[in-house]
Amino acid sequence: MALSSRGPVFSPARFGLTDPRAERELRALGWWSEDGPAPGAERLLAALSRSPDPDMALRGLERLRAALGDGWAELAAALGDDTALRGRLLAVLGSSTALTDYLVVRPAEWRRLAGADRLADAERFTATLLAAVGADVEVDDAGSAGTSEGVRARSSGPEAVRELRAAYRGLLLDVAAADLAPVVEPSLPVLGYDEVAGALSDLAVAALRSALAVAVAEVAGPGEPLPVRLAVVAMGKCGGRELNYVSDVDVVFVAEPEGELGVATRVASAMMRVAGAACFEVDAALRPEGKAGALVRTLDGYLSYYRRWARTWEFQALLKARPVAGDLELGERYVAAVRPLVWAAADREGFVADVQAMRRRVENNVPSELAERELKLGRGGLRDVEFAVQLLQLVHGRTDEELRSATTIDALAALGRGGYVGREDAADLGESYRFLRLLEHRLQLRQLRRTHLFPADDDQAGLRWLARAAGMRPDGRRSAAEALLAEFRRHNNRVRRLHEKLFYRPLLEAVARVPSEALRLTPVAARQRLSALGYTSPEGALRHIQALNSGVSRRAAIQGALLPVLLDLLARTPDPDGGLLAYRRVSEALAETPWYLRLLRDEGAVAERLATLLGTSRYVPDLLVRAPEVLRWLGDTAVLAGRDPDEAAGSLCSAVARHTDPAQAVLAARSLRRHELLRVACADLLGLLELPGVCAALSTVWAAVLRAALDAAQRAVSAGASPAARIAVIGMGRLGGGELGYGSDADVLFVCEPAPGSDERTALRYATAVAELVRRLLSAPSLDPPLQVDADLRPEGRSGPLVRTLDSYRAYYAQWAEVWEAQALLRARFVAGDEELGARFVALVDPVRYPEGGLDAALAREIRRIKARVDAERLPRGADPATHTKLGRGGLADVEWTVQLLQLRHAHAHPALRTTATLAGLSAAADAGVLDPADAEALAAGWRMATRARNAVTLVRGKPVDQLPGSGRELAAVARALGYPPSADPGEFVDDYRRTTRRARGVVERVFYGE
Repeated sequence: MALSSRGPVFSPARFGLTDPRAERELRALGWWSEDGPAPGAERLLAALSRSPDPDMALRGLERLRAALGDGWAELAAALGDDTALRGRLLAVLGSSTALTDYLVVRPAEWRRLAGADRLADAERFTATLLAAVGADVEVDDAGSAGTSEGVRARSSGPEAVRELRAAYRGLLLDVAAADLAPVVEPSLPVLGYDEVAGALSDLAVAALRSALAVAVAEVAGPGEPLPVRLAVVAMGKCGGRELNYVSDVDVVFVAEPEGELGVATRVASAMMRVAGAACFEVDAALRPEGKAGALVRTLDGYLSYYRRWARTWEFQALLKARPVAGDLELGERYVAAVRPLVWAAADREGFVADVQAMRRRVENNVPSELAERELKLGRGGLRDVEFAVQLLQLVHGRTDEELRSATTIDALAALGRGGYVGREDAADLGESYRFLRLLEHRLQLRQLRRTHLFPADDDQAGLRWLARAAGMRPDGRRSAAEALLAEFRRHNNRVRRLHEKLFYRPLLEAVARVPSEALRLTPVAARQRLSALGYTSPEGALRHIQALNSGVSRRAAIQGALLPVLLDLLARTPDPDGGLLAYRRVSEALAETPWYLRLLRDEGAVAERLATLLGTSRYVPDLLVRAPEVLRWLGDTAVLAGRDPDEAAGSLCSAVARHTDPAQAVLAARSLRRHELLRVACADLLGLLELPGVCAALSTVWAAVLRAALDAAQRAVSAGASPAARIAVIGMGRLGGGELGYGSDADVLFVCEPAPGSDERTALRYATAVAELVRRLLSAPSLDPPLQVDADLRPEGRSGPLVRTLDSYRAYYAQWAEVWEAQALLRARFVAGDEELGARFVALVDPVRYPEGGLDAALAREIRRIKARVDAERLPRGADPATHTKLGRGGLADVEWTVQLLQLRHAHAHPALRTTATLAGLSAAADAGVLDPADAEALAAGWRMATRARNAVTLVRGKPVDQLPGSGRELAAVARALGYPPSADPGEFVDDYRRTTRRARGVVERVFYGE
């Protein structure tokens, strides 16, 4: 809020609205005036501010207003008067884009949110959905669909699917609105997880029944009795009445008589098709023999299978079996018949071990990079609770019928009451389960997609939205996002601790030490072993070994124990000889580091990973001898691969700020950059960090170094006086695109503006001195990878001034800018210095790089001409254009120039194309319809392949290289660095590279050169 001569002036930001369009949209709604909130709108705006995402909710309101037209006045009035409607609608609009879309398509549906508070039950849901497909639910003697004279739909085919989908989505909206409403209006009743999950399960049951009514109509036809009895038995979460918003619904089908199984199968298949198209996927894979087995069986068929062939997990699945649709009497007979088999399953030999092994298999299938964020399958996730509860149920439920509940929360409470689990443990596990399920519900609601992935730690927007959607607010010390992350970690750790306590017996064993005397290598034995292992220079390797374990020190004794293991590990790498030499270098450099050898001896994973790195890369050992602390991270995947780049950048800037001498400040920045480069390189080579993470980390640390160096240089040049100018550094090229590789320079522009009281000449002299000092400090000789700051993309290139004022840039670009400069500016992004000045520079160049009306034909031809000249003149002599990652056919330059030409031509009309990142540009081009999606994918694949290959070659050779090795160990090392298995022929990688880039080049020929 600001003050003016007319009184206080409010900003939409006061209500959590950050979108620049917010005030315009509020005015369109009638909620805002020149002086702030319109009369009577304060309550509406306050409610809007409590929405999980106020900007998203406001956009939804504006879309709804446009869809309603003259009907908006009625909704606006109702929102002011009806607290329940206000809470439900604003919560939904700020939580779910999918449900917002539903309301926009059917704007009159907002009225259903003003109804009664009570959620419908399965019978009311069923009546609504059956009516949607034309089933006559008023006939008193009509039985369930799936019986001889049961109800059946009047509509079928696409019409039935369409009507069922709309009705189902409307009921889902009812549930979600009631669930979310207290987030916006705290006075409204809060629905517990149990109630919401029960309602979602009841809705799923109603959908199954309605889909079955459609299926019967399609298979049996009008007026014909169904010659078979078909029961649908829910399994999994639907069976346990604990379904989430978006999930497959697991079922099995039981039918009688056996002679009509063909008809039953057609009905079941049709039901699955209709429900899948209208509501959710129906999964029958839990049936005997899985997807390879018969879709429908008789009761006797099921019993015969379960008695003879069923495995342990199948009885575990049957815990939740519940008849929900079709012939319910037949379904009840099925459940009654299999129940004794379920509660006898724990008598099977190896039962507990089987269940434990199955949980481990599930956990091992979770990608390592997602394990810490996977709500469902990861460590400390929902499956940990469910497996622990089910195992205890199956073991103790044989004699205690109180434990035979299909619902996890109820079963857990029964285990606590019965003394099988401590009361506190049961309560804690139940609380954590509800919390994780709440997060799962909120995540799935956003786009109505099946997801269980918690936002990444650096996804502040995602964390903040999820926190607010879950009803969490700042607590005075932490933001909502920080509070959510802390709560998630707390519950995650608690679940894992209790899971291991309840699910496993104590499994701790003493770690065996390598006996030094038994494994000490003699020279003769070492030479023979080295030759057998495939070392190309056994004599040279032996000299390294003798240097490492000579003497009688404790260090030499530990090396003698370690070396036989390390020799084996190094022999599996592409370059055992180079790896052993690197190991010697590292060991000698760390000879006085007390923990180094103990770490290798006691942590098997560290030794194995170190051998892989040293036998693959020359880049890593060069950094490792100067940053040995990173070795400790090799045993901790979460630290090695999961560090937030922004956190690393913040630490770097904070550490550098403590130095007054600019040279010392830059030395500190180099040291911290070295650690980050080594961490990223190790995670990359070990397959723990994907390409986007690598590029983001390298770009972020480079920007942090620039920021720290600029701050240090400004302090030095100012010498205690007030700075004569504000300075911003604009990232260009790969730095601007956030796509730096290990060997990339930093392309930048320097822009300044006189400080108050300074004239332009003084400001330019000061800013130029600062920029020159930054470049000199960063380019000073060092053992670290170079830090070259390249300003050649500035106006007039090397002959132009190093620093210009904002007005000078404006004048130059308005009068003299050439098309290649507009192309270069497509990557312009603020990276360091004065953020406000940087933002104004970016705004200044937007009309240059996104020209109104797009690029004309003559300038497009000029771009192509320049590119052809680059292709002809800059490819190094003797380079192979098929495998040159930067300038080769289908390589980085080909893809990037193609994207940039599309941006120059179309970004004025498609704002999503206004991105500095190549892959984002390709995606936006495909979404905007200016590039075929298949072509976009081919170009993206080529760019990813070339970028990864270029990074791998740099890691392997230890210096920036753009050309793939022709053959030999370097090529094998590059292939291994890219994840190809040791047994693979390196030629497979080359073939993959050529094939991928050839496809990209084909697109370039058509899209870039062909128009």
